[in-house]
Amino acid sequence: MKARPTWLGGAIGIVGLIAVWWLLAAFDVAGGTIPSPGTVVSTMYSDGWSLYGPNFGITASGALKGFLWGNALAIALGVAIILVPPIESLATQLAILSYCTPLLALGPIILVVFGGRTPTIFLAAMYCFFTTMVGTVAGLRSADPASLDLVEAYGGGAWQKFTKVQLVAAAPSTFAALKIAAPSAVLGAILGEYLGGVDSGIGVALTAAQTSYNVPRTWGMAIAAAALAGLGYAIVAAIARLVTPWTSAQGALR
Repeated sequence: MKARPTWLGGAIGIVGLIAVWWLLAAFDVAGGTIPSPGTVVSTMYSDGWSLYGPNFGITASGALKGFLWGNALAIALGVAIILVPPIESLATQLAILSYCTPLLALGPIILVVFGGRTPTIFLAAMYCFFTTMVGTVAGLRSADPASLDLVEAYGGGAWQKFTKVQLVAAAPSTFAALKIAAPSAVLGAILGEYLGGVDSGIGVALTAAQTSYNVPRTWGMAIAAAALAGLGYAIVAAIARLVTPWTSAQGALR
């Protein structure tokens, strides 16, 4: 029996979502605040690249910077936990604290202290941090014990075990976490723009559209935000397939 293409499920889901959207708009659900897909697309076309391009680029830049900072710190901390086990308790507590702290409460403080786009990058980084750290630690600990024993039998120490076995074992789990972190960074960047202090970005354009009660444009900006999040996920997924091709092969065999 021929295997079903992996993209088919996603395509069916998108078509179903658009159909539900069209029905909600056709039956005037929620008092006309749900425009039809055609109206939204038409408005996006009318607004053009002059509106979407700069705002899309600004938000993407902030999300990318936060993604790099947050994940770099998360991976570094995950590696430190494995190489220096005594710090695990403190590092885990700090990570949980960062996850549980209401970041929107910290955003205004960052805005007052640093100003500019710092809150955008900060929130993007914090929304990535916990997931990637947990994925990295779990991946490093998933290393095959027999392989670790083999390295030790040949005289290898903790560093050799780490570079020869644990890093390879951690790659699939870490990339899985990074795929989740990419859309999270976009969310953090947009929330950072909502705090003010900036004059461009998807978050700013969304606020302006809501204030002027331009419903189709609001939906268009929401679609642009979703597209940016999906693009981030797709890019990380493509890199993961290049770096860890054996995981794709294993998935195809199932």
